[in-house]
Amino acid sequence: MEAWLQSLLSALALPEYGLSTVFVLAFASATLLPLGSEPAVFGLIKLNPHLLWPAIAVATLGNTLGGMLTWWMGLGAHKVIDKYRHSATHLRALEWLERLGPKACFLSFLPIIGDPLCAVAGWLKMPLLPCTGYMAAGKFLRYVVMTFGLLYIWPSA
Repeated sequence: MEAWLQSLLSALALPEYGLSTVFVLAFASATLLPLGSEPAVFGLIKLNPHLLWPAIAVATLGNTLGGMLTWWMGLGAHKVIDKYRHSATHLRALEWLERLGPKACFLSFLPIIGDPLCAVAGWLKMPLLPCTGYMAAGKFLRYVVMTFGLLYIWPSA
């Protein structure tokens, strides 16, 4: 079993599989699924330092597309959530989001609240293109900061 796992990890570390794995993990982690793509990005870059910028770009693209899917899910959930719209916390959150508009999607990089934020932006029918731009900027910044921070903490030997 250990040999099989080692061969799988070795195969996934290859550049031709590694970038697609990063894309899938980044996409899935931007939905409401409790996943994190950062370890995959960091692992791929540690094993293949020449893939630094391609890995960040692929992770940003996958994470942004996943955020867009979450936006669409929020738009689709609009009618269901309308039933519960009158709670005080809900109203304060809506006022804050409506005041910020699509710029709130920049915060989609935050753990726990980032993905639901994309869903709420869709539910509020905020324009998809500006939301996508802010999502991409926030997610790109997260991957750059996270990757360089980890590379600083664990430099090559």
